[in-house]
Amino acid sequence: MSGYAEAFFDWLACAVGGIEEPATRAMVAATGGDRSPRGRAAVLGTAGHVLDFDDTYLPGIAHLSGAIAPAALALGAARDKTVGDVLDAYTLGWEAMAALSRASYPNLYKRGFHATAACGPVGAAVACAALIGLEERTRKAAIALALLRASGMQAGFGYDAKAIGVGAAAAAGVEATLMAEAGARADLSRASEGFEEVTGGHYRSVGSRPAIERNWIKAYPCCLQTHGAIEAALQAREAGVTDPRTVLIRVHPVSRRAARYDDVQDGLQAKFSLAYLTAYTLAHGAPNVRSFEAADPALRKFARERIRLVTDSQMRESETALILNREWVGWISAAVGSPENPMDAPTLQAKAVGLAGRKIGGILNDRNRPAAKLLRALGLDG
Repeated sequence: MSGYAEAFFDWLACAVGGIEEPATRAMVAATGGDRSPRGRAAVLGTAGHVLDFDDTYLPGIAHLSGAIAPAALALGAARDKTVGDVLDAYTLGWEAMAALSRASYPNLYKRGFHATAACGPVGAAVACAALIGLEERTRKAAIALALLRASGMQAGFGYDAKAIGVGAAAAAGVEATLMAEAGARADLSRASEGFEEVTGGHYRSVGSRPAIERNWIKAYPCCLQTHGAIEAALQAREAGVTDPRTVLIRVHPVSRRAARYDDVQDGLQAKFSLAYLTAYTLAHGAPNVRSFEAADPALRKFARERIRLVTDSQMRESETALILNREWVGWISAAVGSPENPMDAPTLQAKAVGLAGRKIGGILNDRNRPAAKLLRALGLDG
């Protein structure tokens, strides 16, 4: 599969795996069973992100598929488009959102915005506009309307609000496209100025080099900025150091900000805790989806009493150093799934099967398959 198809396939598996999660059920209730493209995009966007297992573009610190794939798939199913049509449109939206999130980093992040939710409407609108063939003036209006819908904050991390914000971004992109198609107008230049004024971000066109080359396919269902700590703890387990008296975790400030919880109240917050996930991995090995059904009191105690975190701005944003008992040192520069250490095809297939069962295999092979049939085959058409 191409990088885009691989990321879309990965997102599909995450959406199937997350369709019954509480945040997704809440979105279903909120939309009242709305089966319109907007309603479906909201639900699919929530489902695909709720496990925090979907792909991540680190230069923009954004889950690009999270908002674009559900919008393109929902609108494609409604307009009798094929899987190939959806993938082609998704590719354009993916690169557009990559350019926006990359140009907007770090200002967007420093102001407390969740880049996936803030940039997602634009990526979704670009994909949807391409999918239904909007002419240039109308396409720009759709992008402008999407820029004006930018929202979503990091304050939602560790709560259902994070995934719901991504679902809302996907829906906003669909709405912007359909409103533009129906005649709504907005000025892209003025919307770009407003986006910069409010968020500190910058609207940019797609670059010459494909951004997909810098995409991560996540190996663990938790904040990407914890993956280095997880793998450093795995190194410690392999070395037989599983119950250290002291643990020092050294990371880039971005990792500390993203994984902000030192003590966690539940499984959702555990996904955003360097300390808890290090303690978990030392005790049990790498976390999986079931690892976050609850927070273990003993691991919380370990994290509080034995683990200390420090930041180092000279480190790479995904780099982690782990020092146990002031002696043993583990170091991860690029975790599994990163561009430098990509996930191989069998591992991706195993991840997908674990999330969605055997029905996910080969689901994108037939580009002429109607998008609506793909939704039905995966049980995502409700």
